[in-house]
Amino acid sequence: MSNLKNRVAIVTGAASGIGLACARRYAAEGAIVVGLDLNASEEWASVEAVSQQSRFHQLDVTDGAAQRAAVEETVRDFGRIDILLTAAGVGAGGPVGMLEEADWDRVIDINLKGTFLSVKAVLDTMSAQRSGSIITIASVEGLNGTEGGSAYNASKGGVVLLTKNVAMDYGRMGIRCNVICPGFIETPMLNDVMGQMPEFKADVIRETKVGRLGKPEEIAGAAYFLACDDASYVTGHTMVVDGGYTAGHSHGLVQLMGLV
Repeated sequence: MSNLKNRVAIVTGAASGIGLACARRYAAEGAIVVGLDLNASEEWASVEAVSQQSRFHQLDVTDGAAQRAAVEETVRDFGRIDILLTAAGVGAGGPVGMLEEADWDRVIDINLKGTFLSVKAVLDTMSAQRSGSIITIASVEGLNGTEGGSAYNASKGGVVLLTKNVAMDYGRMGIRCNVICPGFIETPMLNDVMGQMPEFKADVIRETKVGRLGKPEEIAGAAYFLACDDASYVTGHTMVVDGGYTAGHSHGLVQLMGLV
């Protein structure tokens, strides 16, 4: 696989979880990484230790002006933007009848509108240079419903279709756009949820065919592939990285057959 030497990558949600893992992988492959996140992070130093030109902007992805300013500074300092990865997101939900309007708005604003604003901010630059790889992070919960997941499911389903639309509209300008749908990955957000619902965690692991939760670095591997030249003919693609969670339902039959 080719590396990302001297390419410029913007990563949202870069302070923790999947975003941080992707930023670290891009830096390890030679990229200059610009991280965006609402929260500061001591762990970001691990990115700067590998790529000393990398930098961090503390901002809200729902603030379009702030995102545009970060993009303009990146272009001014480095001349281009080769990669955008949108990992900023929040998890919240509940059955529709129990969900407060403010909670719905918060999830949609950050997960879907924030992704829209991130993509919009880089399109002029990528269009002018006639190249670029945009990678959005959705979820398997954007492909199938989850009990009580109304707002989160809707936001991530929106990201999947937004990604396809960008791939259609900008492919002839040399811009590729793909979406990664992670399964259940050990991140601070997931741990906060599962820590309150151990039965849910056990059931998820049962339904994950490899028998464990995923690691952020395993999503970063997919994000590296989609960013590099080996994926030059891949666009509009939904890449599911879920340990087999969406492959089908498990009912214990293989155990009864003595397979495992």
